[in-house]
Amino acid sequence: MSKKSNTLKENKEETEEIKEKETSSAPEESVSEKSEDLKKAEALAEDYKRKWYTVTAEYENFRKRNASAVSAAYRDGASDAVLKLLPVADNFGYAYDSASDEKTKAGIDKIVKSFATILQSLGIEEIKITPGDAFDESVAEAVMNVPCGEGEKPNTVKIVLKKGYRSGDKVIRYAQVSVTV
Repeated sequence: MSKKSNTLKENKEETEEIKEKETSSAPEESVSEKSEDLKKAEALAEDYKRKWYTVTAEYENFRKRNASAVSAAYRDGASDAVLKLLPVADNFGYAYDSASDEKTKAGIDKIVKSFATILQSLGIEEIKITPGDAFDESVAEAVMNVPCGEGEKPNTVKIVLKKGYRSGDKVIRYAQVSVTV
């Protein structure tokens, strides 16, 4: 037990000595220590601030990339759906050309115009090619060659067999044409 009491007395004395040193130490040391601590804290805060700006910028870039990817996926999906509906529009065009009475032609014309309005609302436009235009392989595909007639130039569109369509700069379906050679 005497060892315990000696140890307690020694610990108490050491604690008192530490307290005396803390109170007796020059106030300049504590100010300089605080100044160093403040500088360290400011440097750490500046580092966290820089990291926060970096993460914020990376997130903003991610958000923009994601938004553009979503809109591109939507455009591609709409283009794919319209591509599957274009044969129906072609058939209405053929039906209009072969209709004999005016009432039937007027009804089919309303359907064709309605479809064209829907395509326009989706940002899809018809590629305008008329007979006599120079053949442009970037928007049309030659499915048939026809010999040049009198007064015709080679490599011109003779007949448009199927209309072509594009969405912005992307061609959804190339026009199918016959070309003079």
